[in-house]
Amino acid sequence: MNQLVTVGMVLARTDFQEADRIVTILTKDHGKLKAMAKGVRRPKSKLAGGIELFSVSNFTYLPGKGNIGTLISSRLITHYANIVKDIKRTMLGYELLKRLNKATEDATGQEYFKLLDQTFKVLDGDLSLELIEDWFNAQLLRTAGHQPNLKTDKGGQKLQMARQYSFDTENMNFVVSKEGRYGQRHIKLLRLLFGLEDPTALGKIQNMEEVLPASEQLVRTMFHQFIRI
Repeated sequence: MNQLVTVGMVLARTDFQEADRIVTILTKDHGKLKAMAKGVRRPKSKLAGGIELFSVSNFTYLPGKGNIGTLISSRLITHYANIVKDIKRTMLGYELLKRLNKATEDATGQEYFKLLDQTFKVLDGDLSLELIEDWFNAQLLRTAGHQPNLKTDKGGQKLQMARQYSFDTENMNFVVSKEGRYGQRHIKLLRLLFGLEDPTALGKIQNMEEVLPASEQLVRTMFHQFIRI
């Protein structure tokens, strides 16, 4: 039998009939898989523990004739339990799972798996939800190939810390402007949001509240322009 054994994380679960669920799994080495987890809603199901949200698990999957295969087994590796102890972290976690699932309708690479795993790790900690969401949006943009030019302006000149800039969202670069709202500290924060694989260091930036609103709005504008959800 052509079974696949892989490591993955559940992106979505849909109840089916009386005791089954259809699960969408983001795997480390096989992209996204859809599988029928038969009988998983029964009290003694051996599959139930491995398909918890905010978890990393080992899965054995049997491809089907269509786009939905069968989940043969699941074994929990890591469960980020602190996420579900806080309703606000849980709700943000649901939202970020939804965004990643919709943004990856085509085949996905290992980089999306790494992004989601790191997202679970920081949600499980104490970094602010605002910074986690901003970092996630920036990283999803970068992973999808929509990273802004944070080195040179529209004219090809190196960004200068003493200047003010506006931003051209169509071309994804800064434009020199005396009336621009972006300066040295905004650019530094954006470089961190797009560049850090682990966003924990963001929590150590001093006086971030002075530049975060404008930077956050810019990231959200880019996100809604390029990530269709």
